[in-house]
Amino acid sequence: MARKHLLSDLAGPKAQSAGEGEATVQDPVTSQYAPRGAIGAVSRSIELLKSQSLTDLDPDLIDSPSVIDRLDEDGEQFEEFARNIRENGQQVPILVRPHPSIDGRYQIAYGRRRLRAVKAAGLKVKAAVRTMTDDELVLAQGQENSARQDLSFIERALYAAELEAKGFQRPVIMAALAVDKSNLSRLIQAATQLPADIIRGIGAAPKTGRDRWGELGTRLSKDDAADRARALLSDEEVKALPSDERFARIFELAAPKKVKKEKSAATTWQADDGVKAASFRQDKRTLTLIIDKKAAPEFGDYLMSMLPEIYASFKKTKQ
Repeated sequence: MARKHLLSDLAGPKAQSAGEGEATVQDPVTSQYAPRGAIGAVSRSIELLKSQSLTDLDPDLIDSPSVIDRLDEDGEQFEEFARNIRENGQQVPILVRPHPSIDGRYQIAYGRRRLRAVKAAGLKVKAAVRTMTDDELVLAQGQENSARQDLSFIERALYAAELEAKGFQRPVIMAALAVDKSNLSRLIQAATQLPADIIRGIGAAPKTGRDRWGELGTRLSKDDAADRARALLSDEEVKALPSDERFARIFELAAPKKVKKEKSAATTWQADDGVKAASFRQDKRTLTLIIDKKAAPEFGDYLMSMLPEIYASFKKTKQ
């Protein structure tokens, strides 16, 4: 019954049937016809405004949830967003719940960027307050993120891994991220093979996909690569880079070193008359002959002209 009530609540007022005490449940994760993208997000926000009264809250009374879904974004991106809030005001409310363990405080479900921008502007934040369980908060958070700017691959992976570490069941995590069992396993594996502090140091890296993050995990597991990555990420110049560029710097830093094959020393060949006409080196695959044109100016040309005859003579010895 809790699951049915939860999905009905998240689907919005239109999912409720006319019959009192009955509801037609439409799962927001699996619905094929729910509006998506920016238009869907605005539609859901309008429904939220219609269905729930809003409260102006002091931003300092609102805490983060136990698991944060987004990594901090690049400063330039946030400044642009915050400037829009300052100039036009907060158009879309955030969603909070009464704090489960501290009276008089709240915990945010979604809208952390809006909260941060409104707080920076010194304003009260418009919020819809809803009593939610931990599972309900995670699902509301996931629905909002799928409607708005998509989480990057590593944000999804880190979020999934941290939810599981906090004890959330996989069906809840799958619903929050709109993924099946196999994709959820891949997300969790990707996050757990990478040090969490390095992921946070790099950031969301929205242009970087699963394969490159997986390769980075392999690279960081070798020798002291992780320590060198941490040292680089502490550099102020690197911190100022966009997250995808930070990823590229760490990816390059952790690349396996190419081992140069040492060439065997050349052996000098000396003729009976004392002329050091050539030198050679060999390995399992090749024999390299080097003619010294200064010591024997015409020997190289002669040797090349005699090569067919020499080879033919060699073949006869094998018969």
